[in-house]
Amino acid sequence: MRFLGSCRASRAGAILVVACLLFPSSSVIAGGNSSDNTAAPKGLEPIEKYISKAWDTLTRSLSDCSTVVDPKLAQASVFYIPADAVMPPNVTAMQEKCHVQVKRLPVVIHHPGEFDSSDMKEHGLLYLDHKYVVPGGRFNEMYGWDSYFIIVGLVRAGRTELAKGMVENFFYEIEHYGTVLNANRTYYLTRSQPPFLTSMILLVHDAEKAAGHEDREWLEKAYEYASRDYQNWVHDPHLAGDTGLSRYYDYGKGPAPESLKDEAGIHRKVAAYFLGNPETGRDFLVVQPPAGKPAIPVVGPSFKSEVCDAASTGDHTQCTEAATVSLNAEYYRGDRSMRESGYDVSFRFGPFGARTHHFAPVCLNSLLYKTEKDLEKISELLGKGEDSAKWHERAATRRELIQKYLWDPERGMYFDYDFTRRQRSTYEYVTTYFPMWAGVATPEQAASLLKNLKIFERPGGLVMSPYETSGQWDYPYAWAPNQLIADVGLRNYGFNADADRVSYEFLSTVAENFRRDGDIREKYDAVTRSTETQVGAGYHMNVVGFGWTNGVFLQLLHDLPQNLAEKLGAEQLVPAAAH
Repeated sequence: MRFLGSCRASRAGAILVVACLLFPSSSVIAGGNSSDNTAAPKGLEPIEKYISKAWDTLTRSLSDCSTVVDPKLAQASVFYIPADAVMPPNVTAMQEKCHVQVKRLPVVIHHPGEFDSSDMKEHGLLYLDHKYVVPGGRFNEMYGWDSYFIIVGLVRAGRTELAKGMVENFFYEIEHYGTVLNANRTYYLTRSQPPFLTSMILLVHDAEKAAGHEDREWLEKAYEYASRDYQNWVHDPHLAGDTGLSRYYDYGKGPAPESLKDEAGIHRKVAAYFLGNPETGRDFLVVQPPAGKPAIPVVGPSFKSEVCDAASTGDHTQCTEAATVSLNAEYYRGDRSMRESGYDVSFRFGPFGARTHHFAPVCLNSLLYKTEKDLEKISELLGKGEDSAKWHERAATRRELIQKYLWDPERGMYFDYDFTRRQRSTYEYVTTYFPMWAGVATPEQAASLLKNLKIFERPGGLVMSPYETSGQWDYPYAWAPNQLIADVGLRNYGFNADADRVSYEFLSTVAENFRRDGDIREKYDAVTRSTETQVGAGYHMNVVGFGWTNGVFLQLLHDLPQNLAEKLGAEQLVPAAAH
């Protein structure tokens, strides 16, 4: 039997229900603080040269016309400056040189959610003051949480000035766009990303201090901006119900514009899944009534569907129902919020992340605890005693709430908490190591987390989850950010041998693929130790570059004992055919 389009099958008793969408219809670290002067093992020299060159290759500025181009939307280049900003001279020069359209944002933005860019007809790049490093490939904008791992690498490579300029860009975003953005594009004005700002500030400050150039005035400014951005996460709508914890939440409505253009068929796949799984899909689908009845308003694309019943013992299928279906506003709220989390797409917050905004996540609340501890430290450095006490109290309160809601003593792991259903998730996810990175976990909890490392450890490093969902942030993929978070977390609690083993697995995977292909990628298959990926949910390509993989590689290599670094280098000298 043959079906066209995207299908999803589920079994209910003796009946196999197959939902097929035939075609769309129109409608709407911690890290080092100074460059490492230790010579790299000979076999690793090519990859270190690649990374060193990549910092320049991946740097964007207004002197480069390609910066404005957005491959994700494939539309004419438009460049935006804040509504209240004086026209910067470099924008005028760029306009003449690159022949791009320059516009002002329609309103002055003071805080996130004040301006909904969802209805903008022409999206474009948002102005930033300084050069910045992009992830790679199809990305020409500066991303929120990517930049932390990039800055870890820049500082490790002695590129502190470039790293500091990127942090200054985040100050500009807070001042003119309301918060640290997902990235500096207009369609990202409705959301942020995991909050690493204070970690970036301290990386730069400590690097400059180590070099004898401590800038107290800059730290004062950084403290004010970081304190201001923190407020985004501790007030509605970013509060996770009455738990006292925080959640991810995108202020926009309807489909994320980049998903419509860039993630081929994703909404059709999601709708097909929910049709085939009505127990989870009923909250997220709109099924139009029969002809002659008033249509239900929708906020995204619609699809022709067929729901077919087949007896489990029969050899034919009869389609008994046809309808036009679409995803509802609740789904798009969850999808957008999942994108703020950075983990798009995963089934961690329900299928396709549709319930993301219903959860208090382990990663976000660990990061906010780290932010509060960082602000306590910074206020101490600045002699702000009352502020320091305030941040200490806030961190202590959040730590208690994390332990209350997110720690599962029977499983020995941290899990996200669904505050709408008042129950802890059971979805095993590698973000369970964030509390070790942030210093939330007790020594006993850390020991339990170490025992559960086997759930995630594979030959190529740590997989995101043990669940194969087709999402790029689930099994079998290993991503650099979580390798570093787990590595630092393990070392924080004295589990150095385990950290060495796991980081070596990831480092050797990156190095082996580099030797074969000559590049570094965004994600790796931790089971096959390759860059071959079969992503069904998310964008399909495995992007070359790659900013945060480069930064994490340098930091993990630096933290590796010398004998293991030499072993890794020696392996890269062996001819590929010998492996």
